[in-house]
Amino acid sequence: MMYQIRDLHLSLPDMTRKPLLGPAPRINILNGLSFDVPQGAVLGIVGGSGSGKSTLGRAMLRLLEPTSGSITFDGIDITHQREAELRSMRRRFQMIFQDPMSSLNPRRRVGGIIAGPLKLHGFDNPRARVDEALDMVGLPRSFASRYPHELSGGQRQRVGIARAIALRPDFILADEIVSGLDVSSQAQVLNLLEELVRELGLTLAFISHDLSVIRRLCSRIVVLHQGKIVEEAETAALFDAPQAEYTRELMRAIPLPDPDQVWI
Repeated sequence: MMYQIRDLHLSLPDMTRKPLLGPAPRINILNGLSFDVPQGAVLGIVGGSGSGKSTLGRAMLRLLEPTSGSITFDGIDITHQREAELRSMRRRFQMIFQDPMSSLNPRRRVGGIIAGPLKLHGFDNPRARVDEALDMVGLPRSFASRYPHELSGGQRQRVGIARAIALRPDFILADEIVSGLDVSSQAQVLNLLEELVRELGLTLAFISHDLSVIRRLCSRIVVLHQGKIVEEAETAALFDAPQAEYTRELMRAIPLPDPDQVWI
């Protein structure tokens, strides 16, 4: 099992209600989540805005520390590990961020952006790895000398994917990575992810608010609502017979070519 999440709770300070003196009150974001991500699986995490899905993703990678519960990665409990202990493991799990423009340093060229994590983890000859990563995401090697603002949105997202796979991780979390792209670019990025999962043997968690995207890519789906799991099932079973009313609401929001047709 790649990931095991057990009774995960996470609260964050509510700065909108912070008193002049003293700490801000805390608001519960995740409320007792438990699920598994098997090795080699593609798990979809779906929910509306404010459901806690992005917070869950950051907690899984320990970018946020849980309040309680446990996160086990490949048999190792990383729930409360300190940063020094996590550093050696971070090569094994990577993240692709939602907004490629804000997650790429505008002052660095693409080659330097991809090489940064490689240098941090002590890889020899990072340039060869940069070229290989660009090849794998379908970008010319000449793009290594470009800046992020010189690329399209889809190309920037490919750079974010290249940065994540350059370290040859075991697990990648993709957070709403196609939400800001046009339909054709979305299809290209999803095709690329499918190829990489197959070729590299990756385990992938894909966060989205769009069930149609999740259906295309994922074999199993976790549905979040208000920080709780309301449904978890294999993709085919969930679309055939959704059990939760919230899942049915998400399915009704999927646009269909025929205005008289509905999912359920």
